[in-house]
Amino acid sequence: MSSTQEFHIAVMAGDGIGLEVMAPCLDLLNDACARVGGLALRFEEIESGATYYKEHGTALSDENLARAAAADAILLGAMGLPDIRYPDGREIAPQIDIRIALDLFAGVRPVRSIPGLMGPLRDPRAQNLDFVLIRESTEGLFASMGKTKIVDDNIAYDTMEITRSGSERLFDFAFELARKRKAAGSPGMVTCVDKANVFGGFAFFRKIFFERAAKFPDIEARAAYVDAIALNQIRNPWAFDVLVTENMFGDILSDAGAALIGGMGVAPSADIGAKHAVFQPCHGTAPDIAGTGKANPTAMFLSAAMMLDWLGERHGEPKAIEAGKLLQGAVEAAFAKGTLRPYEMGGSNGLKDITARVAGALNASPSSRT
Repeated sequence: MSSTQEFHIAVMAGDGIGLEVMAPCLDLLNDACARVGGLALRFEEIESGATYYKEHGTALSDENLARAAAADAILLGAMGLPDIRYPDGREIAPQIDIRIALDLFAGVRPVRSIPGLMGPLRDPRAQNLDFVLIRESTEGLFASMGKTKIVDDNIAYDTMEITRSGSERLFDFAFELARKRKAAGSPGMVTCVDKANVFGGFAFFRKIFFERAAKFPDIEARAAYVDAIALNQIRNPWAFDVLVTENMFGDILSDAGAALIGGMGVAPSADIGAKHAVFQPCHGTAPDIAGTGKANPTAMFLSAAMMLDWLGERHGEPKAIEAGKLLQGAVEAAFAKGTLRPYEMGGSNGLKDITARVAGALNASPSSRT
C-alpha cells in the first residue's frame, strides 16, 4: 500500500478578486493531486490584506506571518484596495512585507504564451514566447519602502541598495534556472538588465554578474541596458531566455512581459527564497470587477502549477511535479481551440467559464493512479 505525501499550504486569498480566484484554484489543486495519486495538500486559510487592516489595524499580524512561514508553501490571491491605505498614503501591500520578512529574494515572472490566446504582437514568433524574468525582490530601490526622507516638504529621497551577497545569490538562482531550462530545450542564456552606463551601483551589479557567470561556463552570459530591453521586449521578445534585474526595473519589465502574452490575468509569478516561497498571480485585486464574475482565474491556476513544481523540486517529490504539469497542461488545453477569451482581452468569458473549461481539461487528462 503506497503512502501519501502531504504538503501544508498557507492560503492567503486577500482582497477583491483574490478571494474569487482562490476558491476554484484550491479545487483544481485537489483534482490534480487526485489524478496523480499519493499526493495531498492541506490548506490553512490565513487572513491578511486591506480588509483585514481596516478591521484589525494591521495588514498581516505577526501571528499570521508565523503561521504562513510554518507552511511548506504560501499561495496568495491578491491584496490591497485603493480606498484603504496607510496613514502616509501608501497602499496596503503585505505581499511585499512577506518578501522582506521571509527573505524571498527571487521574483520569478514567466512570460509564456498560451496556445489559442493571441498577444498584441502579430509576428508569428510572438505567439510562442517562453522566457523568464527574475526580479530581485529584497533590495534595489524597494529597499527604501517606508523609509523615504523628505526635507522641508521640498526634497524627497529614496535610496537604491545593491549588495554583493544579495546580487550573488540572485545571479546564481538565474544561472541555475537557465541550466534547468537548457536541459528542456531552451537556449541556456542569462541577460543582466541594468543601467550600468549611468549609475555606479548598476556597474557594481553588472560586475558581480559576470563574476558569477564564470561559475556557469555552460550558460551564455550577456548584459544589456534596461531601455534597450524595454525596446526589444516589443521588437523581438522571442530572443530572450532568462532576464535578471534589480527590483524596480523588474517590477516594470515584468508587467510589460505580461502584456505580451495577453495581460495580467494570464501572468503567474513566484517569490522564492532559500527556505520559503510565495506563489501568486501578477494581477491586483481589481475592485472594479470584483463580484461581477468577470475575474480571470488563469494566472492563479498557473501560479498554483508553479507551486506544485517548486514543491516537487524542493522535496524530491516527482508526483508534485507531475501534478503541476497536469494543471498547466489543462490551462493550455482549455484555451487551445481559441474559443475561450477572457473579458480583459475583449471576450465574454469570466471566472465560471474559464474554471469549467480548465476543470474539464484536467479531468480528461491521463491519470497516473494505479
